[in-house]
Amino acid sequence: MGSAERIIRMVIAAVIALLFFTNIMSGTIGIILLIAAAIFVATSFISFCPIYKIFGASACSIQEE
Repeated sequence: MGSAERIIRMVIAAVIALLFFTNIMSGTIGIILLIAAAIFVATSFISFCPIYKIFGASACSIQEE
């Protein structure tokens, strides 16, 4: 995962958390999006996205051998 994608994921997670905790977004959809935000944060910290591995995709410009 590239650094730009890590930053984008963190920003999206922060916006979702802000909307949830200010009660702009609530209910079941709010909880689901908050869980998705937590997954975004976790995958950003470990720099690994399991979905990319499943599909063989990469967002990093440097290819591993």
